[in-house]
Amino acid sequence: MIPRDNPASRIAEATGLTPDHRISCPVGGNTPQYLVEVLGRRIWRGVSDGALIVGAESGASARKVASGSALLEPKPIAAQDESLGDTRPGLSEAEVGAGLHWPHEVYPIFESAIAARSGRTFDEQRRWLGDLMAPFTVEASRHLEQAWFPRARSADELSTVSPANRMVCEPYPKLLNSIIAVDMAAAFVIMAAEVAEELGVPSDRWVFPWSSATCNDVYFPVQRPDLGRSAGIRAAGKAVLAASGLHIDDIRWFDFYSCFPSAVEAAIDALDLDPADDRGFTVTGGLPYHGGPGNNYVSHSIVEMVRRCRSDPDAVGLVSGLGWYITKHSLGLWSATPPPTGWQTPDMADAQSAIDGTSLPVASPADASGEATIDGYTVVHDRDQGPSWVPIFARMTDGRRVAARSDDAEVAVAMSRDMCVGHQVAVRQADGHVEFELS
Repeated sequence: MIPRDNPASRIAEATGLTPDHRISCPVGGNTPQYLVEVLGRRIWRGVSDGALIVGAESGASARKVASGSALLEPKPIAAQDESLGDTRPGLSEAEVGAGLHWPHEVYPIFESAIAARSGRTFDEQRRWLGDLMAPFTVEASRHLEQAWFPRARSADELSTVSPANRMVCEPYPKLLNSIIAVDMAAAFVIMAAEVAEELGVPSDRWVFPWSSATCNDVYFPVQRPDLGRSAGIRAAGKAVLAASGLHIDDIRWFDFYSCFPSAVEAAIDALDLDPADDRGFTVTGGLPYHGGPGNNYVSHSIVEMVRRCRSDPDAVGLVSGLGWYITKHSLGLWSATPPPTGWQTPDMADAQSAIDGTSLPVASPADASGEATIDGYTVVHDRDQGPSWVPIFARMTDGRRVAARSDDAEVAVAMSRDMCVGHQVAVRQADGHVEFELS
């Protein structure tokens, strides 16, 4: 395993490369496409000739180490990486105070908002998600050498709760979650066309990034006005298509970031696509089935998209990267045909400012008291005991959003049976955080 400290410098040392810059990035699944955008801009301006983008996940090995396997101690390295990217944490004190710490606890909250908007119960939503995600497993099964879980599964297998597919957080059983315990890596090179020509790279191997845009949603989930939609994906998607003179119908392939189904649904909604679109939404199988949750999955997306583009030079593919909690978004278009408008990186400042302006005020524990309406929630299941506790995002009567929790197992059972988005609750301060009771 490459240690977490200064990975770019360590790779340069191991390969004998002497780059002008050695860059590493903070947490964010949008990172590979974001790096294409930032480094591609440098290449386009003639500041750089090219870049090697490398990423890896070692969750499976890390788990073995945690269970007692030996860890190879890295040798010290003097070189220091430059840092590039947004270093803010993914959750605010409000969300953490409500007991939220991990993606598998937060993404189902988004899913509840999507289900409620569609008029579905958790059970109905789970079965709908089985239909949505089953094609991802079929795609993963076509990548026997790359996918971590290359097995086609039916919609019923994905959505039916069983001992082998236990409920994690409503409405997601295990098979609708991405699994961090993988060892996977991918790398690719971007460079100026004239440099590729000088190096003798055959032109039929060239694939061009056409455009790339990065935009955030309202940064902390609790402050978003609509928990089931992504204004950031919508803005970035609109920008890359407009910059390249394309319509969404012109795209041949998609690979949407898919750590959890709500991320896929957010992209489908933001880009005005039909969930039954026969183009599909992955070229790899996605994070739960191809594997790669963490920061580097989109490198696998890009590598596979490059293969697709080489097979059909006139086609265009869209790759989406996503960081934290449907928070940071980088979208890019790719084709083996040179971009007719040249390499484009649209200015997203106005769009970002407009999105940031929709942020909701948050009630602190000290002044969170009264009636509120649930906007989104999940029921967290204990591995053995079933429904355990419930985190919610709710809107108070004065418009402030509040993150609260209930540790009452009876409340958890009741809220797992009924769709409670839109229900009234009473919130109050309790030991520095906010608790709720059903009204």
